[in-house]
Amino acid sequence: MRAQRPNSREKILAAAADVARESGPGSLSLDAVASRAGVSKGGLLYNFPTKAKLMQGLVEGYLRDFEHALETANGNDSGGNPLAVYIKLSANDCEEKQPSASWIFSAIAEDPDFMTPIKTFKQQLFERLKGETSDLKSLLVCYVAIEGLRSMNLFDSGVLSKHERELLVASLLEIAGSPDAEQASGMQS
Repeated sequence: MRAQRPNSREKILAAAADVARESGPGSLSLDAVASRAGVSKGGLLYNFPTKAKLMQGLVEGYLRDFEHALETANGNDSGGNPLAVYIKLSANDCEEKQPSASWIFSAIAEDPDFMTPIKTFKQQLFERLKGETSDLKSLLVCYVAIEGLRSMNLFDSGVLSKHERELLVASLLEIAGSPDAEQASGMQS
């Protein structure tokens, strides 16, 4: 069997992300992804033996991108407040419309290990924030609130209005001790 080019995996993941955005992850077909990536279905299956593994690859890519964005934002934050950076980055991420979570359930049903990279990432992120944040109570409130916002976004159960989301983020930034909290709360008036 001929080895795949090093970038075929990335091409497939990019194609899968495009197809998922256009038709929704629940409607993602391996044939459509292979066609979009310009690879044979066999080439796709060589890299991702199941649809669940392809979806897991998409999630792992998202987590890597989020980690990179977090590192970059922390490097650019002159205030040195990693919790505030996490809040702002996560809140911005939650503003993007997410597709229905039905694909997560189908991926988990096919392969329960699908959740492993998500659990690992969230645990590592929490431990990292714990090491960088002096006030554990503030961290707990902010982390759980942001993860709740993420869950509402993921499951398309956004019960908060735009104004309420902005107020929540401003409140979390205030709890985190961010100077941006005053600016964010000023937008609420």
